[in-house]
Amino acid sequence: MPSSYLTRRDFLAFSATTAALLSFPGCTTPLSQTPRRPRPIAPGAKIRIAQIGCGGKGFSDIMVYKDEEDVVALCDVDWQSTGRIKNNLAKLIEAFPNAKRYTDFRKMLVEMDDQIDAVCISTPDHMHFLPAYMAIMMGKHVYVQKPLTPTVGEARELLRLARANGVCTQMGNQGHAGEGIRLVREWFEAGLLGEVREAHIWTNRPVWPQGFQEWPAPEPLPPGLEWDDFLGRAPNKPYSSKIHPFNWRGYKDYGCGALGDMACHLMDAAFWGLRLGAPTSIELKEIEQSSPVAFPKSAVVEYQFPARGTLPPVKLTWYEGGRKPAKPAEMEAERELAKGGQLIVGSKGTVYDGNDYCNSPRFIPEAKHRELNESGKMPPRTLPRPNPIGNPHKEWTAAIRANNPALAGSNFEYSVPFTEMVSLGTMAILVGKKFTWDPVAFKTSSAEANALLYPTYRRGWRPENMPVKVSA
Repeated sequence: MPSSYLTRRDFLAFSATTAALLSFPGCTTPLSQTPRRPRPIAPGAKIRIAQIGCGGKGFSDIMVYKDEEDVVALCDVDWQSTGRIKNNLAKLIEAFPNAKRYTDFRKMLVEMDDQIDAVCISTPDHMHFLPAYMAIMMGKHVYVQKPLTPTVGEARELLRLARANGVCTQMGNQGHAGEGIRLVREWFEAGLLGEVREAHIWTNRPVWPQGFQEWPAPEPLPPGLEWDDFLGRAPNKPYSSKIHPFNWRGYKDYGCGALGDMACHLMDAAFWGLRLGAPTSIELKEIEQSSPVAFPKSAVVEYQFPARGTLPPVKLTWYEGGRKPAKPAEMEAERELAKGGQLIVGSKGTVYDGNDYCNSPRFIPEAKHRELNESGKMPPRTLPRPNPIGNPHKEWTAAIRANNPALAGSNFEYSVPFTEMVSLGTMAILVGKKFTWDPVAFKTSSAEANALLYPTYRRGWRPENMPVKVSA
């Protein structure tokens, strides 16, 4: 469902703002005036897919298509990486021997333009936007891992471009394709929770270093690593094995910390099920080991959401780094809260789920859940289910074949407003104080927070530097 405040008129105004602040081409370039539309997929034909970022999450992302679609290109900055990443890359090369390999996504997209229909992006967070931007401008469908972008400005620009070019999109928060979030929404809409004014969501992340105070010492560049391509839009800083290939998530330059990493999973049921929309204020309540270069060791962030029609305001509290809410009185004495999970607290019932993707939501205590089931009080399943359920990749390819972006549940119409909400929490951690948010005016009450709505691009890595071909 499109967000009520993200109208076409808003995006025309927003495009002018981004063009001025970021030098985005906006509506001024020939390509934007005549958007490139995606190539229709003929009945029975395979979708030609390219993968950007292959050794980590990209490995499992692209392997989904092994027997279903035509994987034509693979792009990674480090084809000679070590450990688990090396094993993943070797398996990819074996699985897709005919896929052309690249280290620079820009070169790949230009050289193979007429051979690529769709692009999966599983890079470090700071480099989600630029490959997606370039691919969409070239009429490619895109699947982008969560968080969609580190900044609110980049997220909105991707939605504007996706609308203009008519591509099918999907963010990789796989729980949105699952059964659990649908059950939560059906229970809520049937009134089983009553009035919901409170939600608590927590994670044991980070499981990588955070809270360190200094940039790591430079190390010799490993053979085969294209460090400039890894840095992308980020500042030019030396290589360290403490950054690549995994621990980049804890650095402000490359990742989004624990909240940016996990909230797109854990907050999904509350955001979608309760129809939360945009928060009115965000506040950092607690922090441990803040840092000039890294995200903190732990934090607590409080979101305030306004009333939505007849629905009351909601306070949503996020806990990371092992912090948790108090154990609810309804939970059995012998049970403890999981390492990560959520509590959606209503006047008639509380829903608890103790995993990252809302795979098994239950009313607590368990006796209440059993009573609702056995008495027939559980509502019918009224929301559409994907077929197969729980597979966001097949949702996306089905949308591509039907040329219907709405068939992908976490398409940018949904995932951009959701990403905005998540990003605002990360901004609260970075600025260290409460601020209000006006989604229509696109500003906060904090000058420091406003400065984080848009990223800073290194020379040569601004959007207008992307070598997009105008002709199809």
